Amino acid sequence: MGDGGEEQLFHEESCQQTEMTVEEAIERHIGSMGWSQLVQVLLVSFAWMFDSQNTLVTIFTDAQPSEWRCKAKEACSDGGGGGGVCGLLPATWEWVGGHGSTTIAEWGLICNRKFLAAVPSSLFFIGSLIGSGVYGRLADANLGRKKTVVISCILTSATAFLTSFSSNLYIYALLRFANGFARSGIGICCLVLSTEVVGRKWRGQIGQYGFFFFTIGFLSLPLIAYLSRTSWRNVYRIISILPLPYSLLILFFVSESPRWLLVRGRDGEALDVLNKFARLNGKQLPPNLRLVNPARVLDQVGAVNRRKSLWSTWWAAKRMVMVMVAGFGVGFVYYGVQLNVENLSLSLYLTAAINALMEIPAVFIGSFLLGFSTRRLLFSGSIGLAGVSCIVCIFFSGGRRRREEKSTGSWLQLSIEAFGFMAAASAFNVLYIYCVELFPTNVRNFAVSMLRQALMLGASITPLLVVVGRLNPARSFLIFGLLSVVSGVLGMCLPETKDAPLYETLEQQEEEEKHGLRPSNDSGLELELGK
Repeated sequence: MGDGGEEQLFHEESCQQTEMTVEEAIERHIGSMGWSQLVQVLLVSFAWMFDSQNTLVTIFTDAQPSEWRCKAKEACSDGGGGGGVCGLLPATWEWVGGHGSTTIAEWGLICNRKFLAAVPSSLFFIGSLIGSGVYGRLADANLGRKKTVVISCILTSATAFLTSFSSNLYIYALLRFANGFARSGIGICCLVLSTEVVGRKWRGQIGQYGFFFFTIGFLSLPLIAYLSRTSWRNVYRIISILPLPYSLLILFFVSESPRWLLVRGRDGEALDVLNKFARLNGKQLPPNLRLVNPARVLDQVGAVNRRKSLWSTWWAAKRMVMVMVAGFGVGFVYYGVQLNVENLSLSLYLTAAINALMEIPAVFIGSFLLGFSTRRLLFSGSIGLAGVSCIVCIFFSGGRRRREEKSTGSWLQLSIEAFGFMAAASAFNVLYIYCVELFPTNVRNFAVSMLRQALMLGASITPLLVVVGRLNPARSFLIFGLLSVVSGVLGMCLPETKDAPLYETLEQQEEEEKHGLRPSNDSGLELELGK
């Protein structure tokens, strides 16, 4: 009889369910960062290359050619290469690289048509602005992170390829708008999908992986553009190739975010994903694990509706507005400095390559500092340094200069500009991580998409400033510097998120932040590779 009672007690204990959140399952049983998460993060982050290439391709395809020449010596008095083509008949001169080298050369976007050159790039960023909102809602409410990335990559490839067949400026501008809309889902979902599968100690570093691949994509552009320097159309065809096979790769080898699956009520699928991660890490989840969805818990106790929106929650709306205003400044400076490289009086391929290289130390320095520095200080300090660098560049900017009038001042200006760009890149990267940590799972993708919209809104104005910079470079650097300082000040007003957990709902986050609940620091920084 006693033996039967003990057996029954053992059976009841073995059948008893273990309840925990996704955060707890990752931290306690799967590992903050193991082989399974590392492979997922690298596969997902690779898509940032396509995001970078399609965003920054206009540095080369829409640049004003640096040299022109007279078709005959008696046709014009200027020996060529200067800025006097506006006073010449079109038939008397030609671009050295040929009329198909850039869109400006092919469609004559100079002199009284110079501001038309900014329209395609501006529409690209406006398309990105609109697409960010659409993709953000789709990824949070319907498709999930993984499917949204796949759709975005396929559409990015298709629109980039179609752009290469543009017959005039207006079709080109329309296709750039479509391309901007298509690619806007890549960065949003890749960042969220990567950070939602690792422990809190690794979120900052993992977020930087995507920006490293963004840098690789940027760095590939000078090489692609140089090899295709006589045809801007070939540049678009080349960058449209990889996204298609990549889409098939992640469709079969990348898992959906378990946090999103749980919030959407797909508990079984979320548990399957966590079991897969644990198995590949050489670990095991409790046999009777049941995942707790904070949203359903709050509904059961009658707190508030879990579908409460970000904009109807005062603290979240206020936080979102501050992030977006700061993001507007960061987007304006980050993309503006990159597009403005043609106004540095040096080789376009060289200056773009140097700027791309400066993103590499920005990623590694940012990853290192995120390990122990606060998000607020790191973001504000980085964008502040970028602003100071842009203001210093003013003193090395002359008026309208001939391209061949290079001096040691140009190299010094390039060095200062490159340092400022590195700081702006660091601020850009950190702001994304900061935004992920500021908002809960049920609105996180939407919040990141709103930040993306603010970044794109700032970026959409920069092509006009680049055109102005062709006439007065100092003016563009002054505006870059002032907006950087404003963004840095706003960043200091945001709450700190270092070592904070990723909450699942607005209600949970509001309740726990109200009571000052902070996580314990028992999870280390070690890379748990199947141990």
